[in-house]
Amino acid sequence: MGKPLEGIKVVEVAMWAFVPACGGMLADLGADVIKIEPPTGDPLRGLSIGGMANSRIDYSWESYNRGKRSVTLDLKQPAGRAVLDRLLADADVFLTNLLPPARRAMRIDAETIRAAYPDLIYASGSALGPNGPDYEKGGYDAITFWARGGISSSLTEPDAALPVGPPGPAFGDTLSGSMLSGAICAAIAKRALTGEASTVDVSLLGTAMWSMQRYVCQATADGVQKFPKPPADRPNNVLVSNYRTSDGRFLALCMLQADKYWHPFCEVAGRPDLAADPRFVDAAARRENIEACYAEIKGLFAGKSLEEWKAILSRQSGQWDVVQDVGEMKDDAQAQANGYIKRVDYGDGTEIPMVGLPMVFDGAPLPSARSPELGAHSDAVLESLGYSEDEIIDLKVQGVVF
Repeated sequence: MGKPLEGIKVVEVAMWAFVPACGGMLADLGADVIKIEPPTGDPLRGLSIGGMANSRIDYSWESYNRGKRSVTLDLKQPAGRAVLDRLLADADVFLTNLLPPARRAMRIDAETIRAAYPDLIYASGSALGPNGPDYEKGGYDAITFWARGGISSSLTEPDAALPVGPPGPAFGDTLSGSMLSGAICAAIAKRALTGEASTVDVSLLGTAMWSMQRYVCQATADGVQKFPKPPADRPNNVLVSNYRTSDGRFLALCMLQADKYWHPFCEVAGRPDLAADPRFVDAAARRENIEACYAEIKGLFAGKSLEEWKAILSRQSGQWDVVQDVGEMKDDAQAQANGYIKRVDYGDGTEIPMVGLPMVFDGAPLPSARSPELGAHSDAVLESLGYSEDEIIDLKVQGVVF
């Protein structure tokens, strides 16, 4: 069975993580994604991330550039721009995150590209959106998505020395890239249905606000600057909280219908007396006596190991799960069964782990392929565009192609 986007050609002129992550998703979905890199390559190739610099594999590069073809091309030279024109002649999508001044200088801005190729979908990833006073400003997920987007503030305690930082590299980039891939798929569907191609943009700021929309809307309606972060040691509902077990692990409970699950939970936990206690008999009573109730439940969980609690909680219908570390994800039975983590051929006789798209089509996960070496497909792509061997050599001599 073919992939959903087989037959779709995407030309990507982008760097770092946000928009390349979108291109990687489109490649996994079956699109032919041709990544145009400058002679020095996408700067992500040489980026060292603290604590990860000694890894043999650059998993940032592999994750966000999976399945693409790489062509090195100097778009500042007329001959390089001519190669791009040949690539765009039969392309479906042009994908970029270069800042507007750079796009205009290279003549790859939306107006120029769409004028020459009216059937081409022009897709951009921006920091702050295509309109407004800051539309030409650059950004990164740590400052634009995480900080300006209200996420860091919402996670930070009022008396904290510093705001809470993102949980890992490119956290906002990957979410924003996913949003951009959805916009592109919608534009492809629109063109197929109406014949009209679109110009689409997704921003880091917009995606952050979409992720935080419940708080953003409430704050806007009520004139609130910041919602107080609920104290971890005083939950509104003791069945919606995290608890430490005797072996130092954590369980997350999310039993939103407190009265529905309270009695069954107390029964399987071996404490029916808690359900019968007038102080805890219903949600209203538990809220009035929250300190005492929380202390009881906290002590209850601290008395048994994670494995013991997993067995206990599996005997009731309330919602819960284990707080897992990233190193445990490879062993998660559901992640394995749905192809969320896979082994990909690295091309040197070894395999590398890769997280698959969280999309399952017709019951089967989509396969992934490793990312390209710099300029690995330059010659093959140029040949497919009608360049002769002598012309390719001449482009290399001119420093247009590497």
